[in-house]
Amino acid sequence: MKVINLICSVLVIFMLTTGCSNKKSDNKTPNIVVILADDLGYGDIKAYNSESQIPTPNLDRLAKEGLSFTDAHTNSAVCTPTRYGLLTGRYAFRTRLKSGVLVGHDPALIAPDRTTIGSLLQKAGYTTACVGKWHLGLDWAKKDSTQPLWHGGNAWDMQNTSNVDYAARVGGGPADRGFDYSFIIPASLDIAPYTYIEDGYVTAPVNDHVPFYKDTTARGIWYRHGDVAEDFDHKTVLQTITQNAVDFINQKAREDKPFMIYLPFTSPHTPWFPSEKYKGISEAGVYGDFVAMTDGMVGKVMKALDQKGITKNTLVIFTSDNGSHWLDTDIKKFSHRANDAFKGMKSDVWEGGHRVPFIVRWPEQVKGGRTSPTVICTTDLLATLAEITNQKLDAGEGEDSFSFLSALKGEEPKPVEERTIIHHSVNGTFAIRSGKWKYIDAKGSGGWSLPEKQVPGDAPAAQLYDMSKDSLEQNNLIAEEPEVAARMKKILEEYKTEARE
Repeated sequence: MKVINLICSVLVIFMLTTGCSNKKSDNKTPNIVVILADDLGYGDIKAYNSESQIPTPNLDRLAKEGLSFTDAHTNSAVCTPTRYGLLTGRYAFRTRLKSGVLVGHDPALIAPDRTTIGSLLQKAGYTTACVGKWHLGLDWAKKDSTQPLWHGGNAWDMQNTSNVDYAARVGGGPADRGFDYSFIIPASLDIAPYTYIEDGYVTAPVNDHVPFYKDTTARGIWYRHGDVAEDFDHKTVLQTITQNAVDFINQKAREDKPFMIYLPFTSPHTPWFPSEKYKGISEAGVYGDFVAMTDGMVGKVMKALDQKGITKNTLVIFTSDNGSHWLDTDIKKFSHRANDAFKGMKSDVWEGGHRVPFIVRWPEQVKGGRTSPTVICTTDLLATLAEITNQKLDAGEGEDSFSFLSALKGEEPKPVEERTIIHHSVNGTFAIRSGKWKYIDAKGSGGWSLPEKQVPGDAPAAQLYDMSKDSLEQNNLIAEEPEVAARMKKILEEYKTEARE
């Protein structure tokens, strides 16, 4: 009898351990970490630009272990519209935002019923989190509902926000748009109000107002005046956000349920505040040091995944919201090309404004150490995550999103002629990429590099480039290829006017 009991006990232990093992191996649904840098350029990362003057060991490792896209784009050349597109799979020009970006007290841009990567993954059984820079508008409560939220000055220079009820719940943010947990700042690190918001509530009283700040040590050390919370320190926001994300990963890694965290960094956007550890580490000035610190924060996230033993089946995506705001004077001073050799910078429809690094690591499913020339856009994230989690997008969901899962798997990409992407600049200028052709509906850059009013009067009214031969946009073929230009403009107009609700 003792022998039989012993055998039974062994069998029970074997079945339990085997069952646990099978459960773990059968769970192919990956954890997901989406890291969005702020104003980091294509040429900042060593893995993309060997001549970069900035050490980026963690992103280089991510690229070595993952797949790097070399022709990836944001749907806009500035913050807010790109974030809208990434989260919803929909171009932001289809909303009320036709140019520019929102400020800290603007109302929510994402409609309550709009599908986001958060709500999509909630339906797939994920615990979802948003930690970092939101910059998509928030519905602040008023102390007096009959009065304006603020008055005096303009949206960028508010003089009186006494009617903002900072103690009330803040609506319209990630807590209402598909994220189970959120810890955010309202907008960029140089746009007030300066406060953390956790699950819809500010984390400390907002009872002070900071003046405009400018440090002449470097061009990008400044921020605007505005309301500030007691627990807010501009110089430690990046560290605070990263630690919060690491804490979330550490907590959720212990659970059976998969998690997704959307981690939009505040860096290397102004103000440039590298910590002491990173000061002087690069050859690209304070900006380069801040990029190096951004790389260090990515390293902390990667370390957390390693320590919890979940790296193998965690899908990590790293990209940027637009190109770097890097001037010609910066290139000459530091011999560093933040946007590599591409024309233009943040704000422009030229490539430097929206061609970004895009690295995907998923060891269990994606062969590492590769690059892909597949043309993708940040709006494609929604459709890709839907396919990964075996979901089908309904009509009205992710209208401008196309899955790039086949590229991750190394399958033959669809013919490049099948993909069309709309580019959009800070002032609302449009460009369209379709196959090898790129058409720009303007004389200049559409942004800060070459404003339309500064273009010589005899310049062509539009631009056309063969991107298969001229990705640096040096040879405008608008006169040589009038039929192509006309066809591209017609397609662009259709995109601009079609109803995709």
